[in-house]
Amino acid sequence: MKIWKIPDQVIRLVIVFTIAIAALLLIRSQFVPESFGEFGHYRGDAIELVTGRELKYAGWQMCVVCHVDEGEKKNRSYHRTLSCEICHEPSLDHAEDPGVRLPVIPRERETCLPCHEYLASRPTGFPQIVEIEHNPRQACFSCHDPHDPTPPEVPGSCSACHGQIARTKAVSHHNSLDCEMCHDAAPQHRETPRSFLPGKPVTREFCGQCHSTGASGSSVIPQIELNSHGEQYLCWQCHYPHNPEKS
Repeated sequence: MKIWKIPDQVIRLVIVFTIAIAALLLIRSQFVPESFGEFGHYRGDAIELVTGRELKYAGWQMCVVCHVDEGEKKNRSYHRTLSCEICHEPSLDHAEDPGVRLPVIPRERETCLPCHEYLASRPTGFPQIVEIEHNPRQACFSCHDPHDPTPPEVPGSCSACHGQIARTKAVSHHNSLDCEMCHDAAPQHRETPRSFLPGKPVTREFCGQCHSTGASGSSVIPQIELNSHGEQYLCWQCHYPHNPEKS
């Protein structure tokens, strides 16, 4: 009679799984808090810990009870999504008893720089400045009302918002071209940019006005056979318009 023998690899797998299950049970019994899973996939005692902390923030809803005008102005401005205490620091004690402590009123440029100092990773169109170049040594509030930071004058240059693009274009052969040559931007774009987005070229023929063989213009402008160069691809799928030499 042939006796069936369990393969060695099966025995090894059973041993590994047994050790793993034992380790998990040991970890749960020794290191997982008893309240874990009481209210969900987290430590139940954390609720008591959090609710027991000292309250410091009042919330903008309490601020506008007294500061009605400032609240209405802010809610109509670009700062409408910001809480008052982002700039004025935690103010629960002031909200409960205004005579205890006045809220902090920042006057330094450094208060605004964490959001508005130039940073390449910020979204295109977000207002940014280079601190050492933008009205150096002047306090931001001397030109901008923090509750409604709309500039006193609508920026005349696209670089006011599109700083990264302007710096890239400045070192390219397209530097001499006005932005409006390629982008059809309504006047309202300067005031409410996201509501009136500028247009962009959508055909190869647009670039061909300067770059197709025989196009009128300077002899130093690179020109190509528009019908055969790049075949079906659009120009900007290979060439970055703001710096086409680096594409």
